[in-house]
Amino acid sequence: MSLPEWFLSADERGNPNSSIPTWCSGNSAEPLIHGKTYFARLAEEVTSLREGDHLFFTDWRGDPDERVADDGPTIAELFAAAARRGVIVKGLLWRSHLDKMAYSEEENRSLGDDIEKAGGEVLLDQRVRRGGSHHQKLVVLRHPGRPELDIAFAGGIDLCHSRRDDERHLGDPQAMAMAEAYGKTPPWHDVQLALRGPVVGALDLTFRERWTDPAPLDQGPIATVTDKLKHADLHVDALPPALPDPPPTGTLDIQTIRTYPAMRPAYGFAPDGEQTIARGYTKAIKRARKLIYLEDQYLWSREVAQLFADALRANPSLHLIAVVPRHPDVDGRLQLPPNRIGRELALSLCTRAAPDRVHVFDLENHQGTPVYVHAKVCVIDDVWCSVGSDNFNRRSWTHDSELSNAVLDETRDQRQPRDPAGLGDGAREFARDLRLSLMREHLDAANDDDLIDPEAAVRTVTAAATRLRDWHASGEKGPRPPGRVLPHQIERLPWRQRWWALPAYRLAYDPDGRSWRDRMAGRW
Repeated sequence: MSLPEWFLSADERGNPNSSIPTWCSGNSAEPLIHGKTYFARLAEEVTSLREGDHLFFTDWRGDPDERVADDGPTIAELFAAAARRGVIVKGLLWRSHLDKMAYSEEENRSLGDDIEKAGGEVLLDQRVRRGGSHHQKLVVLRHPGRPELDIAFAGGIDLCHSRRDDERHLGDPQAMAMAEAYGKTPPWHDVQLALRGPVVGALDLTFRERWTDPAPLDQGPIATVTDKLKHADLHVDALPPALPDPPPTGTLDIQTIRTYPAMRPAYGFAPDGEQTIARGYTKAIKRARKLIYLEDQYLWSREVAQLFADALRANPSLHLIAVVPRHPDVDGRLQLPPNRIGRELALSLCTRAAPDRVHVFDLENHQGTPVYVHAKVCVIDDVWCSVGSDNFNRRSWTHDSELSNAVLDETRDQRQPRDPAGLGDGAREFARDLRLSLMREHLDAANDDDLIDPEAAVRTVTAAATRLRDWHASGEKGPRPPGRVLPHQIERLPWRQRWWALPAYRLAYDPDGRSWRDRMAGRW
């Protein structure tokens, strides 16, 4: 397998102003499926930090009272205790829109205040396009003089309410308000990676680029006045000197890919923006031959769906399995239609390209409550995979700040079929194991016997979803079939909603952060 056939080259990355490496070799990674698993591991690693170590983090939302275990501590207590031990704690939280709009301005501000009282420094960062957000979920832990202990966590899980669920999917006791269908403690499915090796240096650099960017944290007079009235910290203190990359730890080649929009004032490290997430997915999807397996919160956008449609038309043996939420996370006559129409349009485009090879599912727990799928995972032909903060939509690929890690394992998987795509790349252990672990949970499967072969996996998940759907339709007679997977139903919006929901979706819910030149040329 040639890495440049899957990964972006330095030229293809298209952002010469960043010194992030093209890719990093010699890494290890562990998928942490579910927030409860991630929070427990995060608490273990943070608790072991000592004076002079580094704790850097970025997030979309941070709730200071969110517990990392049933008996605590909270996120604020965990990070503040590290700061009091002499750990250098630095954080960037999205400044967020107003709480009156159901966002998280005060929660993020409160978490920052709690950590700063203990000696850390957390800044509210509004260096985004109008209507945009910082969506990266990253924690980097460095140990000067002990680089073998360095670790980073990156993926889809925020440090906030609703995330601390487990494989039972009964929800986080500390829950955010969501659509009524998800109940009082919404079941939540998510994935984060624990990463070791040289890639930790690339993720450390990603944090440092944002921290040291000279643009003002506030973008607008109202925000500036508000922060001054609340005595917000708008001064960026210096970071400790960058450390050498950690030593190699494994067999994974990892490419850190990102989204930054084209904006003014421009990012110093990405003056024209960066769309390596969009470019990385585009390159990998074009190489798909047998199975694209993805889990995504949205799966929107004509431009994104067109990539799948083109790949399906070009490869008559290619299947697409997508696991998405059954319902948007919000209710309401004004919010619900724009959320629904984006997915309707995207899935319709894919289905027209290959009606028998597009398989879309949603999840429910064993009590019948829908599970909100927040994971952002993609596995292509059991070779290339990615886990990140980005969704399959135009907003994530062009408009907000996002962070993902694409993985290629040097270790070939010896289980048949050894080369499902037939391109000579061979299935790889990490990508295949990631797909299988997710599918086993969704199907309540005890083993991988009917899941390793991509075509068999399609048949198996489709049959399980059909059985569960038919059981519900029969009035739930007899024992509940195993599994949590159901066929996802797409409802077409009536014309009286489409006329306003479509422009609202395109302008507000799924905006385009590319330069006008790139938009006109149709390129990322």
